[in-house]
Amino acid sequence: MSDEPVQQPPYSPDVRDLEDIPSVEVISRAAVMLLSAGAERLGLADEDPASSPHRDLDEARRLITALAGLVTASAEYLGLHAGPLREGLQSLQKAFREASAVPDAPGQGPGEKYTGPVY
Repeated sequence: MSDEPVQQPPYSPDVRDLEDIPSVEVISRAAVMLLSAGAERLGLADEDPASSPHRDLDEARRLITALAGLVTASAEYLGLHAGPLREGLQSLQKAFREASAVPDAPGQGPGEKYTGPVY
């Protein structure tokens, strides 16, 4: 074993500094991560979401609410990305409502304080 520090290559084409990434890309990546994590917590990645070992509605609620806040707050900056992200968010909100044993009242579901009621 050597005590010498490991040298990182000075440049890698796969690595970009944060200051080089446009804000719309940073926001979109964060939204896609929240969208994907929310779908996982709803069990939507499994054949039978109701019996998914990853299903956790409490965690899904938090992720969906965070996604709703991000998408709503940044919609004016997202341009063409806003529509698909809103549709994905609405799909998660509807899936959450369907998965809930006792669905929230309209306007009380995850993220609905930011998006309005989802039916």
